[in-house]
Amino acid sequence: MLRNVSFLIKPASSLCNMRCSYCFYFDESANREFASFGMMNHETLRSLVKAAFEEISPGGVISFAFQGGEPMLAGIDFFRDFISLEQEYKKPEVTVQHAIQTNGLLIDREWAAFFKENNFLTGISIDGDKALHDLHRIDAARKGTWNRAAQSFALLKSQGVEVNILCVVTGIAAKSPQKIYNAFKKLGAEYLQFIPCLDPLEEERGKQRYSLKPKEYGSFLCGLFDAWYLDWKSGRYVSVRLFEDYVHLFMGMRPSTCSTAGNCGSYFVVEGDGSLYPCDFYVLDEWKMGKIGENSLESIATGEVATRFLKEGMRKPEACSECRFVRLCNGGCRRDRIFTENSVQNYYCEAFKTFFSYAEARLMEIARAEEAAMRRAGSRK
Repeated sequence: MLRNVSFLIKPASSLCNMRCSYCFYFDESANREFASFGMMNHETLRSLVKAAFEEISPGGVISFAFQGGEPMLAGIDFFRDFISLEQEYKKPEVTVQHAIQTNGLLIDREWAAFFKENNFLTGISIDGDKALHDLHRIDAARKGTWNRAAQSFALLKSQGVEVNILCVVTGIAAKSPQKIYNAFKKLGAEYLQFIPCLDPLEEERGKQRYSLKPKEYGSFLCGLFDAWYLDWKSGRYVSVRLFEDYVHLFMGMRPSTCSTAGNCGSYFVVEGDGSLYPCDFYVLDEWKMGKIGENSLESIATGEVATRFLKEGMRKPEACSECRFVRLCNGGCRRDRIFTENSVQNYYCEAFKTFFSYAEARLMEIARAEEAAMRRAGSRK
């Protein structure tokens, strides 16, 4: 039995109503036999929900997160079917979490009401202000999408949906960290995630017009942190997931993402046909672990493909052994590691060193303040 299980579900496979120039999943899907596995059908969805509840132990936690492509292309009836199946198989002693990451183009009041009623943490992808966002995030007609994404974000907030913003950091965006941060504050965002842009598979890093180079990323993190810290110091708190992870690491707590923890294998990716993979960045033929319903989730998680993936993910950069920041970086995300026959390097190693050297004292200050607040809260109980 599994104590906790997390799924990243792609109900519309790689299908999308946008044509973002930096889309890593478009590149990923082009590097496998079938670029798209099509829309997930009822039988596959039932197999997934059934397996999740049959294999979770009492007191366990199941996380269902939907992503794409664009997951909302599956249609609202698909998601209503999901909730119905969940109610059919759900156990009272099991905690269930819902999340979805969307470009926001299809959100209307019906969708917003659904997300609110069923407690979906909803992430909207927005890349800063209109100019930066529309530079890369265009629709199928090659028109900018910032206005629609911003309107969807506003609608979700007005309907009481728990919503955050996910921003992809490109080389161009990295030049304007505080401009981006302030643009999100102007939208009323309280929860932010920033992820570095990925270059295409099997291609030398830094060659695309959107590429994010290590020096640029380090500078971006420092500038973003300055704005975030100033708000924290002034009592105007905005959640930035990456910085919170670093604070938690200083406090001896676990970070919230596998990339910050430096460990792979924290979830199952479920493609449209029910195929299972170990990571969103490796939904490739060589990393297919099996198919939902054909074997138990536990046996798939301990099978040959998963074991090989985890073993390779444990190969940390040699530089980590002598780096004083290793407990914060943990070797970084596997997708950013450059593997050769005899060595491993992290593409953003210098970016992290730059940032940690710059922000270490203030991260420790925040960690001490959080620990003091926790002690005060404990003494009042």
